[in-house]
Amino acid sequence: MKHAILGAVCTSLLVAISGAAQAALIDRGGGLIYDTDLNITWLANANYGAGSSYDSIDGTSNGAMDWQNAVSWAMNLSYYDSVRNVTYDDWRLPTTLEPDPSCQQTNDGLINCTGSELGHLFYNELGGVAGYSLTTTHNDNYYLFTNIVFNYWSGTIYSSLGNSYAWSFSSTGRQGAQGMGSPYLHAWAVRDGDVAAIPSMVPLPTAVWLFASGLLALAGMSRKCRC
Repeated sequence: MKHAILGAVCTSLLVAISGAAQAALIDRGGGLIYDTDLNITWLANANYGAGSSYDSIDGTSNGAMDWQNAVSWAMNLSYYDSVRNVTYDDWRLPTTLEPDPSCQQTNDGLINCTGSELGHLFYNELGGVAGYSLTTTHNDNYYLFTNIVFNYWSGTIYSSLGNSYAWSFSSTGRQGAQGMGSPYLHAWAVRDGDVAAIPSMVPLPTAVWLFASGLLALAGMSRKCRC
C-alpha cells in the first residue's frame, strides 16, 4: 500500500515537471523569464535601460539609445536576482540570424523572421502577428513582461551594409536595418542559460526543513522495522 502511494506521488511529480519543461517561457521569479526553446533568459522589464546613464541621448529618459550605447548598456549591466541572491553581469543584446531563411520579404521589410531571438520571442512565444502591434495580438505570455516598446536593437551588425548599420526588430514583427547612430531604438537585455541552474542562496523556509526532517525520520523507522 505504501509503495502504491509513493508511486502515485512520484508519478504526479513527474507529470508536473514534464509539463513545466514543455512550456516555452517560464517565469523564474526575480524579474527573469526563461525561454526553454533557445535556452536563454530575458529580463522581464523590456525597457530596463530607461533612466540609466546610457539613456537620454535623444533628450528624454525613455530608454531610447543609439546602437553603441545599447551594446555598452547590456555589456555593463549588473542585475540582482532577489530570488537566488545572485548578481548577473553577463548580459547582451539579442542576436539576429543572418541570413534567416524563415523571413518573408514585403514592401515594408522582412516579416515572420523566427531565426532571430527577438523574432522567435515575438512570433513563437508571444503570439505576435506581422503588421500588428503586440498590444492587440498577444497571448498570455505577453503578461510575463513589462514595458514592451516599439523598436529594439539587435546586437548583430547588418553585414551587407558595412559597419554602420545593425539589425533591428519592431513590436509589429518587422525586422530590418537601422543606422547605428539612430537614437530612437531601445535595448532589451538577454543572457545565455537558465538562472534556475544556479543554486539559490536564500535559506529554505522552516516548513521545508520540517518536511525534510519528517521524511528522514520515516526512513529511519523503516530501516528499524526491517531489522
